Amino acid sequence: MSDSPAAAVPVGGGEGVVDRGLETELLEAALASGANVVLEGPPGTGKSTLLREVAQHRSTTFVLVEGNAELTPARIVGQFDPAQVLTVGYDPEVFVDGPLLTAMREGGLFYVEELNRVPEETLNTLLAVMSEREIRVPRLGVVRAAPGFSVVAAMNPYDAVGTARVSGAIYDRTCRIVMGYQSAAAEEAITASRAPVPSPDWTRRAVSMIRASRDHPDLRVGASVRGAIDLAGLVHQLTARRGVKPEDWYAGRDAARVALSGRVRVEESSPRSAEEVVDELYVAAFGPEPSDTDADPSSDGSEGGAPPPPGGPGEA
Repeated sequence: MSDSPAAAVPVGGGEGVVDRGLETELLEAALASGANVVLEGPPGTGKSTLLREVAQHRSTTFVLVEGNAELTPARIVGQFDPAQVLTVGYDPEVFVDGPLLTAMREGGLFYVEELNRVPEETLNTLLAVMSEREIRVPRLGVVRAAPGFSVVAAMNPYDAVGTARVSGAIYDRTCRIVMGYQSAAAEEAITASRAPVPSPDWTRRAVSMIRASRDHPDLRVGASVRGAIDLAGLVHQLTARRGVKPEDWYAGRDAARVALSGRVRVEESSPRSAEEVVDELYVAAFGPEPSDTDADPSSDGSEGGAPPPPGGPGEA
């Protein structure tokens, strides 16, 4: 692994951790010390990708659960097979391990996504596991974690819908690594590696638009680099279908509306729609709509940048 904080670390599936050298080092050190870890940051900052890379590097079992209101203690711990209980009773042999016990027995990483969406009762189940490395299961007994076991959780900012503040008891048992958005250069590299981009200049403009959404006064939540990746993929498909140049302005505008309008969150006090804000961001990054004299082949004068008729570009 490179010592450079901006180095890309290869992972399974051809992906990579870009511009996360420091976070990788901190996470590996925390896990090696036996600590539990919370990775805190907005969506799309590579928290899951980073942990998968570290787990692969450690040759460790990686057990993931999605945090939501339905994640009960029984779902993470496991239960006795009801049919077998009727036959043999509460025999340990008929207990079906849940993801938590699987990670504990194998000395793996138990990863909880969206920690602040998990019910308090389930979080309380994790407290003894995090501090004592063991859990007492009714009728089964005490299960102790094998060496190497740790709990790692990811958490988005508190202003995300449907989340709640995690108790101090959880924070007291974890180390916290904050993961903000990567640099513009890193996000350009990520976009180019995950989607067919028209050109480096187009990628730079697309990423600048995504980054500008995070500071726009009418937006409460901006887009992550995933928005740029989807935008590139949509542009590639639209321009091919319309038979226009890869950097066509209208295809890019239409793709931006689709890729970003559902990702951004408009401030409640703003009178503007998400599409209006996306259009503004797009013009700021890619310039104004081409004039008639530009003879842009993607427009026939109709709204939405529809492709020209079969005979060629429409008359101005």
